[in-house]
Amino acid sequence: MEYVLLLISFAVILAGALLFTNAIEWLGHKLNLGEGAVGSILAAVGTAMPETLIPIVAIIGGVAGSDEVAVGAIVGAPFLLATIAMALVGVSALAYIRRRPQGKHLDVHVETLDRDLLFFMIFFSFALIIGVVDLPGWVQISGGVICLLAYFYYVVQTIRNSGDVTESHEMDPLIMDRRGDKKDGPPVSIMVIQILLGLGAMVGGAHLFVHELLTVAENLGVSAIILSLVLAPLATELPEKANSFFWVRDGKDALALGNITGAMVFQSTIPVAIGMIFIDWSLDKFAVLSMLLGLAGGAVAYWSLRRAGQFNKPSIAIWALLYLTFIAYVVLFGGDAASHSGG
Repeated sequence: MEYVLLLISFAVILAGALLFTNAIEWLGHKLNLGEGAVGSILAAVGTAMPETLIPIVAIIGGVAGSDEVAVGAIVGAPFLLATIAMALVGVSALAYIRRRPQGKHLDVHVETLDRDLLFFMIFFSFALIIGVVDLPGWVQISGGVICLLAYFYYVVQTIRNSGDVTESHEMDPLIMDRRGDKKDGPPVSIMVIQILLGLGAMVGGAHLFVHELLTVAENLGVSAIILSLVLAPLATELPEKANSFFWVRDGKDALALGNITGAMVFQSTIPVAIGMIFIDWSLDKFAVLSMLLGLAGGAVAYWSLRRAGQFNKPSIAIWALLYLTFIAYVVLFGGDAASHSGG
């Protein structure tokens, strides 16, 4: 039954992603926002909600091992975005090369992505340093406040420099109002309802997915830190991956990559700030490795876009290798963590 529910939750997440991406494009157009802001702020924050809720729920719960779950969920999400999600964009561009007007080249707002990736690498590195150096509690709290302020600064800069305003003739009709006026666009109220339905489906589907994964993994005797680093982010990052897949398929690369890199910025500041302020921000070897590999993935993305304006096969292979490296490490040494937590 757990496996059936896993499949159902996956379908619910995909359906929610379709509703959400369609409505968020129209909302961005209605607000006269550039594609950079639509992808990096509206879409990224919206689809980052499921994985942001996990550490909050873990912290509020206050049960044994909740800090491990919170830390794992916080640092595991950006790691997946900087590896698997980036690889998915490259694979999607190659798979739909004939359908896409720009082929395998990624038509993106370079200034927005540069800012996103640099913000991510700076503050994820900052979080890593705070987590491995033995510092007083007030220093950790101050670091959390810095991360919060940095994200608000990032939002302002992204809105000011977000590229061209999205054009309605390039967008599909709103799913909940397909016969609406194409010139003026559908009513904002219907857009908001569709966004909320999409978010609700993604959040509900992701939490069902995580719950069933936890049930299966608990029966296998896997430790909390391994679950939170691997399984929880894998489920909760499905919205970003699904959204970006649909956008890359349709040639909307600025939205696709902005959705991922914007979520990386959000994940490396807001959830990290929550962790620094409300729990003991101490990172074990699994968390440290995932953060180092995530930073490497971000550097590869920055280099690929700067050098060639596309995610080529070598870049995709590197991202896959980074992820597989972490999985191999978990397989080899995860048992030690499980036995240690059990003792």
